[in-house]
Amino acid sequence: MRQLLSLVVPFYNEAETIQVFAARLLPVLEAVPDTRWEILCVDDGSADGTLLKLVALAQGDARFKVIEFSRNFGKEAALTAGIDAARGEAVIPIDADLQDPPELIADMVREWRAGAEVVLARRIDRSTDGLLKRKTAEWFYRAHNKLSKTHIPENVGDFRLLDRKVVNALKALPERQRFMKGLFAWVGFRTVTLDYMRAPRAGGMTKFSGFALWNFALEGFTSFSTAPLKIWTYMGVAGALFTVAYALFIIVHTFISGVSVPGYASLFVAVSFFGSVQLISVGLLGEYIGRIYVETKQRPAYIVRQIHQVTDGA
Repeated sequence: MRQLLSLVVPFYNEAETIQVFAARLLPVLEAVPDTRWEILCVDDGSADGTLLKLVALAQGDARFKVIEFSRNFGKEAALTAGIDAARGEAVIPIDADLQDPPELIADMVREWRAGAEVVLARRIDRSTDGLLKRKTAEWFYRAHNKLSKTHIPENVGDFRLLDRKVVNALKALPERQRFMKGLFAWVGFRTVTLDYMRAPRAGGMTKFSGFALWNFALEGFTSFSTAPLKIWTYMGVAGALFTVAYALFIIVHTFISGVSVPGYASLFVAVSFFGSVQLISVGLLGEYIGRIYVETKQRPAYIVRQIHQVTDGA
């Protein structure tokens, strides 16, 4: 019998790319031998015509299944919903902007059938991304992998193949705030990597602003490492030692030269600096406490408003 494989595609205001994406994707899937496909399109509260076009696509092709969120929950929630709903023996998350080539899917399936349980797609050329985005991504991977015991493969996005064993392991993780790149790496399993050239977007604009990328990176750090807390502990110890040393210097200087008039400028700089350090450390501590707060409420990562599917595409 042919193997059922699942494709998970998050959509958020991607009305411009849907037809182009489907036209390029379907011939690729049909060319993979001995397979049946379900294509899980997760509409993450789109405000344009994305949902209508996805529903029309599902009405014309039983392989498509549209999972409609009640509002925008974010890409991590959309990936989680698709993985939760996937029935295939392997699951492949992919973006709809065609920066990740669907043509690589055949090679992924080949590696999976050869024994790989995870097949990563690594970008060896990111020249289509801006210089600032490339450099900040490089800094993030380098810093994260030094601070965390869970190493995230560099230049690997969500585009990958996951065996059913890996999918079941991901579904067993109970956390609500999900940093999927970290979770993919954390579960492990036998992994093979394929390289590809990253293409420009097929249409539309990226949904990640600089501020959103910063918050995403912060989510990654706080999800898989307590090292930032330890760093501020070490900085506090260093500051205390410096203070003691400076106090000893003042005592010795007073005995030798007498009392001098204190400098207001140096006092202002010292108070401002250490006050800023304290505020940063309190803010960092708040990030971790905030994660605990969200997890204790046990709200679901997403809410499905409706599932659109004409017939069972299996």
